[in-house]
Amino acid sequence: MSGLLIESRGGLSRLAVGARAEIDRHGRPPLPAEVVGFREAKALLMPFGPVEGVAPGADIRIVESASVVRPTAAWLGRIVNAFGEPIDGKGPLPSGPRAYPLRAAPPPAHTRGRVGERLDTGVRALDVFATTCRGQRMGIFAGSGVGKSVLLSMLARRAECDAVVVGLIGERGREVREFIEETLGPEGLARAIVVVATSDEPALTRRQAAYMTLACAEYLRDQGQQVLCLMDSVTRFAMAQREIGLAAGEPPTTKGYTPTVFSELPKLLERAGPGPMRSDGRPTGAITALFTVLVDGGDHDEPIADAVRGILDGHIVMDRKIAERGRFPAIDVLKSVSRTLPGCQTLPERELNKRARQCLSAYANMEELIKIGAYRAGADPITDRAIALNPALEGFLSQTPEDVCDMATAFSHLESILNQGLAERVE
Repeated sequence: MSGLLIESRGGLSRLAVGARAEIDRHGRPPLPAEVVGFREAKALLMPFGPVEGVAPGADIRIVESASVVRPTAAWLGRIVNAFGEPIDGKGPLPSGPRAYPLRAAPPPAHTRGRVGERLDTGVRALDVFATTCRGQRMGIFAGSGVGKSVLLSMLARRAECDAVVVGLIGERGREVREFIEETLGPEGLARAIVVVATSDEPALTRRQAAYMTLACAEYLRDQGQQVLCLMDSVTRFAMAQREIGLAAGEPPTTKGYTPTVFSELPKLLERAGPGPMRSDGRPTGAITALFTVLVDGGDHDEPIADAVRGILDGHIVMDRKIAERGRFPAIDVLKSVSRTLPGCQTLPERELNKRARQCLSAYANMEELIKIGAYRAGADPITDRAIALNPALEGFLSQTPEDVCDMATAFSHLESILNQGLAERVE
């Protein structure tokens, strides 16, 4: 044994990458492990738990593969771990009739439906400036402590969908209960399946929690439901895969990430989206997914952020400077992009979007001069209007978790703000 890597010999003809085994330990229950590779005549295993008690010559038994899960609708409102076992103290979970592989392949491209109608998320900044459609996959890019969890809870409670699957991957242990009981609340939990793997759990467990999240979402999608999948965060999934790859002897590349990190990311993220078409031509449900990405030191071009941005159908950028001035959710709408725009908005809505962006952009370009008093009123009519409208637009973009607003109301509110500015300009 070296670090987290366990080498074993014997029985190679019965092993394959992904096979499960149990390792005997002194004075402790058997340690579950998974085969992650081979080196000459030895199998390389990584554990699902602490390695204390493992000794040279310990017996290793091959066990039945646990690479499938059998979810049912009864899992809604429950909290499970990476193995599909309940951890909320509410008793055992029933098993469904169909087994879903944890590492399923995404549906073939030619069999998938197209993205559906737009999704009302209940968050004004997203509904207007980064409109999301059913079956779309978006990334939320932000540093730590900028408000990602609160934004996810608003989406879980307000978005127009049939069911929600939340994956808390590598989350801080003390924050899990706070997120579920306070941030998500009983209303959000009632229609959600929450999958949890805390940061202290082994890399294999954290990686499997991400696979479990998508498997549960795929089950609900196949029942014809519109599913919202929220994963916090895909960066910790990548870090777990990096640990596994380095232990198995893969060469490190940029920032230590191994090649399998960049091959596993699209396999995971592509599982979300529109479901495959049925034999009669009718579409199944869809998985609308939002994956959070922790940007290292605010660097939006770091390897994982750059790779994820190229895979997904849009990105939502949260800015620490916006959070520091007290505007939540701290979404930078000028840097956020939805790749279903402008097709998913009507012509009047597109015009409102364009006018609002012009004001926000003009103010952002001159913000430093405005703050130090170097800008003189009348120098530029567009900037003058942006300064006049900025307080109202900032108020429009600000939204508390208790503030309920549908998409139609959001556009109506924005129109009244912009038209008021035009009226004042005419006067």
